[in-house]
Amino acid sequence: MAKRVVLAYSGGLDTSVLVKWMQEEWGVEVVALAVDVGQVPGADAEYWGAIRARAAAAGAIEARVVDAREEYASRYVANAIKANALYEGKYPLVSSLSRPVIARHLVAAAREFSADAVAHGCTGKGNDQVRFEVAVRTLAPDLEVLAPVRTWGFTRRDSIDYARLHGIPITATEDKPYSVDENIVGRAIECGAIEDPWNAPPEEIYERTRAVADAPSEDREIVIGFERGVPVSLDGVPTPLHLMLPELDKVVGVYGFGRVDMVENRRVGIKSREIYECPGALALILAHADLESITLERDVAREKSHLEFRYAETVYDGLWYSPLREALDAFVDATQRHVTGEVRLRLQPGRCDVVGRRAERGLYDFALATYEADDAFRHEDAAGFVRLWGLSVETWSKRQRTEEPVVSKERRDA
Repeated sequence: MAKRVVLAYSGGLDTSVLVKWMQEEWGVEVVALAVDVGQVPGADAEYWGAIRARAAAAGAIEARVVDAREEYASRYVANAIKANALYEGKYPLVSSLSRPVIARHLVAAAREFSADAVAHGCTGKGNDQVRFEVAVRTLAPDLEVLAPVRTWGFTRRDSIDYARLHGIPITATEDKPYSVDENIVGRAIECGAIEDPWNAPPEEIYERTRAVADAPSEDREIVIGFERGVPVSLDGVPTPLHLMLPELDKVVGVYGFGRVDMVENRRVGIKSREIYECPGALALILAHADLESITLERDVAREKSHLEFRYAETVYDGLWYSPLREALDAFVDATQRHVTGEVRLRLQPGRCDVVGRRAERGLYDFALATYEADDAFRHEDAAGFVRLWGLSVETWSKRQRTEEPVVSKERRDA
């Protein structure tokens, strides 16, 4: 058994109880590590100071907070945006993307504090246990990975009683119907009434989006600037991605855009009803994909669209630190060399639509596309192209087709 453990610490009920529980039950020293990926919008030094104090009160020998927001956005989220990554075509990888950066800092802290294990507070039926453990074992195969929640058998009531018994300061109550995970990409909501996929999500679960009925009646347009596929400016103002996402959440979310209600296939083999709230991230992926429509050559764009699904699946399945993800990123980066330009989005109640795009090295040629006097397309070339394009099926029709084309009775009678 390990002697010193670095715990992925959120400051919530379960991880606060785990600090004390692992000491009492396993006799280990615990280092509490909180990684800030924007899970508490607007959190300041006072907030994180309280988190450290709570860990210390629970018995942690060290409590550390790492501000990883810029790293998370620039090295993880930006890659996913370039890949237009949406798991099963809908989920913008809210939790999936944050786990590898947290795991990286867990391993770094384990080295710094000479720990021989890391621990997490994930349950046995969720995806996050897979993401944390695979990532840690890939980065540091020598470290033991502990998952106390899979075996400790505590209910929420048990955790609250345990915290009070040991003087651990908590604000949690037993009446908590929903489980929420969030960061700068968005919010993931599950449990409670929404576990029944027939139930409509209650309005109370949302924080980053407004109900469509309460959205502003006036349209608004915003412009997103990209360089090599990465969002770099908002309405012409250079803005780093870790600051742009929270700003876009406010601007786009107020129009009621950015909610996802889906039943997804978890890696552990079950279906789960999930609600996601990601106005800024979904707006950026929408804009980025549209900019690619005028900057990527046709066959490159088509091949990339096939790999985008695989990219999202790879990240969702906890394989960020894998040769496949590295190879996919290499392909994606190669496609992004000329994805530089601007996209104009129009916001309306419940909608976010692309209404304009431009790129200095875009492949849209007005002289070839126009039907006006400036038309530079060689129309005379079309006849030979069309004949050769259809030559194969024309030959088949002459030699092998045995059935007459289907003709409706009305046309036969005409």
